[in-house]
Amino acid sequence: MRRFISAQAQDQEASVDITPMLDVVFIMLIFFIVTATFVKLSGIEVDAPQASTSVVQEKANILIAIDANNKVWINRREVDVRALRPNIERLHAENPKGIVVIQADRMSRNEVLVQVMDASRKAGVYDIALAADRN
Repeated sequence: MRRFISAQAQDQEASVDITPMLDVVFIMLIFFIVTATFVKLSGIEVDAPQASTSVVQEKANILIAIDANNKVWINRREVDVRALRPNIERLHAENPKGIVVIQADRMSRNEVLVQVMDASRKAGVYDIALAADRN
């Protein structure tokens, strides 16, 4: 009888199966990678004008910022106005359903805003929105 009890004790070693935990970790990793790719910033802080009728744009993937010194920024880098069209074409090719959102500082010149809008239309993007702060 003693031999039978000791044989059972040796067969029942404790083990931890970490496969479900690894599955959850990998699913969370994929979730964070996918959601992180949707967050795109223009790269600078802009003092946008206020508008009480502003609406949140859900499909904005091309963010262009114009700072108070009339410099144009895309993806945290300064872009010359003459190089806007190829940059917008490239970003629009990545997501054809997205729109251009221009974040113009209230102290920027209207001429630069028109140049950015013209470049986006020449690039084939006609859905353009201007960013504004809510009152």
